[in-house]
Amino acid sequence: MKIGVPKEVKVHEYRVGLTPASVQELVAAGHSVAVERDAGAAIGYDNASYTAVGATLVDAETAFAADLVVKVKEPQLDECARMGEGQVLFTYLHLAADRAQAQALLDSGVTAIAYETVTDAEGALPLLSPMSEVAGRMSIQVGAQALQMVNGGRGTLLGGVPGVAPGKVVILGGGVAGTNAASMAVGLHADVTLIDKSVSRMRWLSEHFQGRAKVLMANAETVWNEVCAADLVIGAVLVPGAAAPRLVSEEMVKAMQRGAAMVDISIDQGGCFATSRPTTHDKPTYVEHEVVHYCVTNMPGAVARTSTQALNNVTLPYVMALANRGWRSALQSQAGFAAGLNISAGKVYHPAVGEALSLPVTALLHAA
Repeated sequence: MKIGVPKEVKVHEYRVGLTPASVQELVAAGHSVAVERDAGAAIGYDNASYTAVGATLVDAETAFAADLVVKVKEPQLDECARMGEGQVLFTYLHLAADRAQAQALLDSGVTAIAYETVTDAEGALPLLSPMSEVAGRMSIQVGAQALQMVNGGRGTLLGGVPGVAPGKVVILGGGVAGTNAASMAVGLHADVTLIDKSVSRMRWLSEHFQGRAKVLMANAETVWNEVCAADLVIGAVLVPGAAAPRLVSEEMVKAMQRGAAMVDISIDQGGCFATSRPTTHDKPTYVEHEVVHYCVTNMPGAVARTSTQALNNVTLPYVMALANRGWRSALQSQAGFAAGLNISAGKVYHPAVGEALSLPVTALLHAA
């Protein structure tokens, strides 16, 4: 199969769909890989490192003409127009919060399979987890910076110092991103509270953190009280394929402490704060109601080398299955892979995407 790897074009996005090591595995399996020139150059994967393992260097148009296009971030509208029926796109999509992209992919006729909705035998999200780990850990770093006075924050050091109380960190969602955020915050000796709605998950979190982080049940009163008292709030809620629930209202933001900070990891799916709007790495924050907001839609892109390697660790087996078997057979070959199918030949196949965009959903059995 012909596999294309375009260079990412989103602002300050330096990740790449396939590393040279992944290309080597695919070429050894008999596939041809076309990599756009300089696709990985920014993170140390120069053109020579790709040609050395059998890749062909091409322009963007040729990369997007491949049978299977492997990316990291959702395609921009002009990139959607470069693909058509009979091609497969494998990348993060986050369509529930992006009607324009969804319509462009529907119009193109391409088969679009989303990393973030692929599940495993246990119902977990194996292709989203590595980036959730990165974003969760990064959220405390960027949140700590947002709290600095120069950035509009209230001047709180998360770990405090002897004789001064630590900063209060509230994390909404105890999944992969929330757990990693809590681990980093606990490591800084902050006062950490995790809020989740799953009793079984709360029990796991309590056991995992052994009292180093408080774990509370999610309800309106608890969220209000904790958020309004926080120095830093991390939004880490996820409903696979669907728009993120709005857990923090504008009234709540108005009631927060002046100079508090909010980091919305859920922004790719529309955000879980009412006052969230997408930002970029070159202008990551804004202040609204005297609260600093960080809402970068591709957080892991800031640590692109680590993120690319972590992503390839989990995506390569799925890319190999698509290349070896074709998408229809591949989706049935691994438990949960079929949940990754979002769009094909002008039809929506993922229920959460269809519900979020008010579009009809076709059953996978009727995939063209």
